[in-house]
Amino acid sequence: MTTPATGPDDGALIEALERLGYSDFRPGQRAAVETLIERRRLLLVAPTGGGKSLIYQLPAVMLSGTTLVVSPLVSLMNDQVSALVERGVSATYLASTLGGSEVRARMSAMARGAYELVYVAPERLSFDGFTSLLRDLDCPLVAVDEAHCISEWGHDFRPEYMQIGDVIRTLPDARVLACTATATPVVRDEILERLGLDADTPQLVRGFARPNLSLRATEVDGAKDRVARVDAALAEALGGPGQGQGTAIVYSPTRKATEAETRRLRAAGWRAASYHAGLGGAERESAQAAFAAGDLEIVVATNAFGMGIDRSDVRAVVHLGPPGSVEAYYQEVGRAGRDGKNALGLLLIASNDLPRRRALIESDIDGRLPSAGLVQHRWNLFLELMRYAEGGSCRHDTILRYFGDEAETLAGCGHCDVCRNLAGDAGEQDPVLVELVVRKALSAVARIHGRFGLSAAVQLLRGAKDPRLTRAGLDRSKTFGTLSEYREDWLQRVLRRCVTAGFVDFDGGDRPVAVLLEEGRAVMLGDRKPRMLLPPLSRGRGAAAGGRKRTGDARAPAPAVPDVMDATSLAVFEALRAHRLELARRANVPPYVIASDRALREIALRLPRSEDELLDAHGIGPAKVKSYGAGLLAVVEENRAKLGADPAG
Repeated sequence: MTTPATGPDDGALIEALERLGYSDFRPGQRAAVETLIERRRLLLVAPTGGGKSLIYQLPAVMLSGTTLVVSPLVSLMNDQVSALVERGVSATYLASTLGGSEVRARMSAMARGAYELVYVAPERLSFDGFTSLLRDLDCPLVAVDEAHCISEWGHDFRPEYMQIGDVIRTLPDARVLACTATATPVVRDEILERLGLDADTPQLVRGFARPNLSLRATEVDGAKDRVARVDAALAEALGGPGQGQGTAIVYSPTRKATEAETRRLRAAGWRAASYHAGLGGAERESAQAAFAAGDLEIVVATNAFGMGIDRSDVRAVVHLGPPGSVEAYYQEVGRAGRDGKNALGLLLIASNDLPRRRALIESDIDGRLPSAGLVQHRWNLFLELMRYAEGGSCRHDTILRYFGDEAETLAGCGHCDVCRNLAGDAGEQDPVLVELVVRKALSAVARIHGRFGLSAAVQLLRGAKDPRLTRAGLDRSKTFGTLSEYREDWLQRVLRRCVTAGFVDFDGGDRPVAVLLEEGRAVMLGDRKPRMLLPPLSRGRGAAAGGRKRTGDARAPAPAVPDVMDATSLAVFEALRAHRLELARRANVPPYVIASDRALREIALRLPRSEDELLDAHGIGPAKVKSYGAGLLAVVEENRAKLGADPAG
């Protein structure tokens, strides 16, 4: 990203830095501050704990007037204001936790220009008294923390954030900083659109590489297996109860499971507590305070826990089930190892995660059903996480590329489970076998299409007695028993990988049924090669039945396009993003409606010359080609001419 050739006076920067209690900048901080001051606009994407607050605090003490910081974290506001006041910086915050008279007193002082920084909760922006105060405010900078909350397509959308664009329009002379710890390119584009910022707003993406984290994901066979894996991870990270080797967070998908796991861990001798939205405010505060003070070894929590948490000695983050997206997962697992020392992150998945998440995504929110577009987008976010969980390449590099942080990719971290497996004796699998198994699996889905779930497809492939198959006459089909040499659990994993590969989907609300997608049909018929890995057949988990010889951990044939964008494809991708944002603004729709990040990446890698070639990109069907194809191809052609590029395939 572009940074200014000349920045603010060195002396002024150092003086402001020292006033805030720091002796030097962390990597990337100075460039971010200089960009914000010079260019007046900045979208900063950096992980929690990466020093984002300095990027707005430092300009705030350098520039005259009152900097406005919008943040949803009341506890963080309180902590930061207290730290600033200790340093002699005049600051305050406005939130619903304050009494009416106190809010009025602080607003009166704010109107007099008494503060250098004012933190406000987003709901404050809709109050008439506050909005009228803003019109006369001398405001050099508006900083929006947790900016991904403004995106309907992000993992943590908050409707009250929709007011922020109006605030920025009220303060046309103010600089604008949008900060977030988790934002993919499509979410970053929507942040710009919602805040009314230009497409050429500088975007700095940095700090996502966490090679000290040993990232792992594994499938569990049931409650007993889950317990064993959790206990092994805690023993590895903390040694045992009372050994004083740090703390751990265990994330649970439900409140009920949170309470049950807390009881289990306490019975095993751990100092553990629960945290979820069903507890009273006092109980939640007590658990958070005990964790912050080191009185607890383990917090078992739903995703309600963690925002604003700043313990450096979290040695493990364990997920009992998958959250809704890669963004949510990396934000949560990133709370481990902030001191730079080794820590582990374990993600556990199970066979029913896909249909359970689909039903949750389709369920009503406050009595309103989500739109079809929102359901599809959230489902795609979840599938990206499941693709990550399935493995195949270094987990760190997978996440870095997901966030667009190509500069920090590690070419293999050496610590995650995938890197460790690749360093072992992983045999190559015959690509003919991959295609044969996948086509047979998809044939089973075609047979049960729209009638049954994946379990029926598994039984069909095994040739098992099943009343559903008998009633439907499928026990007499050619597909019956075509993969009978493989075990049930392995076939389930193959079919789930067909879902995450975009070959199979679910439909049907509370009782989802499996459906074969067009791309899956093309693979089934042999018109396309399957671009996916088969699950490993090692450790006896997915072994073929009947004592047959097992095949080693497999890799699919090389994909038609490379996974990693070079300088040329990255430039095309950025040009496509700018075009997408322009189309979204013109149509008044979120950028994702035009095309997903995955679609734009594939277009940038393939460099299509025709509408037929454009159809090869993931998620680009005839309707999108008709609506947007000419423009997308024009962007590709323009940049091909600029860069002298040839197709990547």
